[in-house]
This record gives sequence, C-alpha cells and structure tokens, in this order.
Amino acid sequence: MRVIVTRPRREAQRWSQDLAARGMDVVTLPLIEVAAVTDTEPLQQAWHQLGGWAAVMFVSANAVAAFFAEKPPLDPVLIGSSAIKTRAWVTGPGTRQALLQAGVPAAGIDMPSPEAGQFDSESLWLVVADQLRAGDRVLIVRGDDVEGDSEAPPLGVVGGFGCGAERQTGHGRDWLATQLAARCLQAQFLVAYQRRAPRWGRAEHDLARQAADDGSVWLFSSSQAVANLGLLMPGQSWEQARAVATHPRIGLAARAAGFGRVHDSRPSLPDIVASIELAA
Repeated sequence: MRVIVTRPRREAQRWSQDLAARGMDVVTLPLIEVAAVTDTEPLQQAWHQLGGWAAVMFVSANAVAAFFAEKPPLDPVLIGSSAIKTRAWVTGPGTRQALLQAGVPAAGIDMPSPEAGQFDSESLWLVVADQLRAGDRVLIVRGDDVEGDSEAPPLGVVGGFGCGAERQTGHGRDWLATQLAARCLQAQFLVAYQRRAPRWGRAEHDLARQAADDGSVWLFSSSQAVANLGLLMPGQSWEQARAVATHPRIGLAARAAGFGRVHDSRPSLPDIVASIELAA
C-alpha cells in the first residue's frame, strides 16, 4: 500500500524510513514548510534567562532544533542540569529524542506516559501539574504562521484569565496556558521558527490528485497540514480519500475537509502501522 507522509521534511524522513522498514510504499509530500525566524534575539534572550523558568515546553522537534541553534557557544547550561533546575516538557517521543540529541539529560525531561491515550498537552499536564509552585513561570517554545498570530508575539506573556477553576478553552499549547493561568502561574510563548504552506509544482499537484482516489493512505500529524492541503488543492474532492490522523482533533479536521475514511491513531509507530492497515 502507498502511504503519503505529510509531516515537515525533517520529521517526514524519519517516519518514511520507519514505515518503509515495515514494508510500506512511502511517498513524502510535506504539507508544512519550516523556516527560521528573522529575529533571533528573543531566542538568545531566553537562553540568558533560562534559570527564571520552572519549565520549558517544546512543542516539536523543530522547536528544539531552533532553540538550541541559538545556545550561546560558551554557555554550559543545559535544561535539567545540576546548575539549572528548569525542567524540559514534551508531548511526544520524537521531541524527547531531539532533546536527548541536543544534550539534555533524560532525567530532566517530562512527557506523557507511553501508555497514555494520547501524546498531547492534556496528557502532559497530568504528569507535570504537581511540579509547579506559586510564582512559577513556564516558557512554551513553538512555531508560528508566517502570516502572524496575534495570540503569541515573539516573546509574549499569556495571562488575564484570572485565578481559580481551570478553564477548558482552546487546545494543545493554548489549553495548557489556561491551566497555568488558572493557578496564577505565567505562561510565556517564544516563537522559535515559522510554519508556512509549501510551494508545489506540477509533480506535487499530480501526486496529490492521484492520491485522492487511488487507495493511498494520507498520514496527518497536524491540523495545519490538512488546512494547507485545502489551500493547495482548492476544489479537490477527498470523498474517496483515506487518512490516518495522529490525534482526534486532527481527525476532525480531515473529516471536515471531506476525507471519506479517517482513522484516528496514537502517534506511536506500532499504532500508526495498525491504523494504516485498517485504513487500507
């Protein structure tokens, strides 16, 4: 069977290799392009203030790469080291692996249990909530759309929700920020890289058009990837298309885009392989 891997090119290579090793015909068709930010001063500033945060949450392996690319060359400080007690938070094994490769000790990294129903902010919160104390600050290192995002300036503070009962607004990083604010804690967003729709040529358009109804299985790990596909292929019918989504929210986006068959999966390789086989 053919699998269309839509992750950004960096992550797509790993997933393609892993799925090909399972005997699948894999084609990479990235639906998100990652670019560097033009102003790296906020990243450098964050390194100098590293000890001021109780934790730094990295939303992706790209966030890790962009953050550590600005590490001061003579600065020996690593998150979770004996010198700095800042914890590193991640929602999935890919981001955790990126931190390990960057030199962060495993003992300094928190992520959802391998048995968690999903690798997401909600599952991460169950692991880290009890770490925090009054006055703590959490830095959330993330990407941003090229067009801009009014919710998160390059180094923006999220607050104003008030203290008290937890609010359930938003999801993902935004949901996590509301949980922090509800405890009178401060969440601060740091934009480390830019996300944008890729520029396609005829070959990519032809591949996508063919994969809309030839039995290929689209693998989605981002709602933005689904949205970008709609921008790149306006008017295309996906009624005969098949997809596997690595989170229920992404599955909802794929169904809303018109995909006829969508299977939700945990983002671990065995679960994805099983879901692809079901989708096919």
